[in-house]
Amino acid sequence: MALRRNPELQAALAAVAPGQPLREGLDRILKAGMGALIVIGDGPEVLNISSGGFLVNAAFSPQRLSELAKTDGAIVLTPDAGYIARANVHLVPNPNVPTEETGTRHRTAERVARSIGVPVLSVSEDMAVVTVYTKSTRYQLEPITAILNRCNQALQTLERYKGRLNEESTNLTSLEVEDLVTLRDVVALLQRAELVARISDEIERHLVELGTDGRLVRLQLRELMAGVEDERRLVVLDYLQTDASWDLEQAIDTLSDLDMEDLLDPDKVAHALHLSGHGQEDDMDAHLQPRGYRMLARIPRLPDDLADRLVAHYGSLGKLSRASVEDLCTVDGVTEHWALTIKDALGRIAESSILDRYN
Repeated sequence: MALRRNPELQAALAAVAPGQPLREGLDRILKAGMGALIVIGDGPEVLNISSGGFLVNAAFSPQRLSELAKTDGAIVLTPDAGYIARANVHLVPNPNVPTEETGTRHRTAERVARSIGVPVLSVSEDMAVVTVYTKSTRYQLEPITAILNRCNQALQTLERYKGRLNEESTNLTSLEVEDLVTLRDVVALLQRAELVARISDEIERHLVELGTDGRLVRLQLRELMAGVEDERRLVVLDYLQTDASWDLEQAIDTLSDLDMEDLLDPDKVAHALHLSGHGQEDDMDAHLQPRGYRMLARIPRLPDDLADRLVAHYGSLGKLSRASVEDLCTVDGVTEHWALTIKDALGRIAESSILDRYN
């Protein structure tokens, strides 16, 4: 599950990521061969299922946490894990809440998280692992080296897919210049862009768990993903058949929600995105005309509102490309300087794409 769709788990993993004081405290507990039950939240819902224990009300420190773990009961932290509120607390969650755990500590942790919706950490004394429980998820923390290995493998896969995406983008540009774009060409690029985005999401999930140990991976991911979201958005803008009930954001969300089997099927992608319009049969060889957003985005420092006015005025890339400097100057906000710049830039893009295609 992508973390963007599970913000509760994302927040909990961020709190226990390397570099955070709570993670240091957990590592101390593990090194000492102890177990612990830690509740991140001290609101009324936690107090209602708590009994016994004692008040601490002290600023959080890894040393304090590891010392308090020597007691038998749970440790209750404030929601930001900045203070230790109580220790040696006996938790009495609703026994009717289902749980798949067998150990007493883990059963209690899962029931507390599910019943009152606060993150709970269970440190296993026998297995030396930390399990994070949220209202809907159980997640066991893995060794940092194992996560880094998976990240490196995912980055290699992402690099290959990004290279293929660049090829699809170059091909689509050439086809747009020659007015030869088909529905199949547009879908191919959108499929590749979405696959790249999904691999990136997987790496992002690992980065949350890696914390400060994921700095280099984060830099590589940022470099590889540069321009991908913009490319996907601009392609949808160029070819989407919009109406009162269907817009850009809905189309992008629909693309992101497709399961993998449907995403790999060009016909289902075209149908889901209404690229041929509502109620129309999707002919994958049907000719499409771009509006021109992708091409205009390649002109340095061209304001977005100016690009919108140009697209609204001409309606298609073909008409925009054939417009003279004088014609361009008739568009609201287009000065002679911008008209010359736009005309020259579109000409150079066309010339370059044709040379790349036939050389």
